[in-house]
Amino acid sequence: MAEDSNNHPSKRPGWDEYFMEIAKVVALRSNCSRRHVAAVIVKDGRIISTGYNGTPRGIKNCNEGGCPRCNSNAPSGTSLEECICSHGEENAIVQAAYHGISIKDATLYTTFSPCLLCAKMIINSGIREVVYNESYSIDSTSRRILAEAGVILRPVATEK
Repeated sequence: MAEDSNNHPSKRPGWDEYFMEIAKVVALRSNCSRRHVAAVIVKDGRIISTGYNGTPRGIKNCNEGGCPRCNSNAPSGTSLEECICSHGEENAIVQAAYHGISIKDATLYTTFSPCLLCAKMIINSGIREVVYNESYSIDSTSRRILAEAGVILRPVATEK
């Protein structure tokens, strides 16, 4: 166990907890008015990309009225075709591509398990493992295809 500057025992986080806590901080940047989600992509123990959910670059932020679905009273899981926001995992993957960074064989830490669209992007980008904190309610197909593609999907609990 590590010690703080006063020689008191302190809990040093493991790698999963460390990267998940960073993902939670990244989620604070989200401008979505419904849910804050973020992802951190790690390769060889280093953060190589981050992303959070919100409207695309150059589009009015969600919390400023940019997304029609997020600014409606649509119940959770409905009117998804009206949402113009990008997901945290999607933005982390696209951000790496934008800067020419390979994410092949990387691990993606995400605050929620991925939806189907993000699962397909994860598979095609070459990410080998997804670590998530909370389960997304609409993800049985995502879980199935990630497993079929050989992508490891595992939960990690962190303190709230």
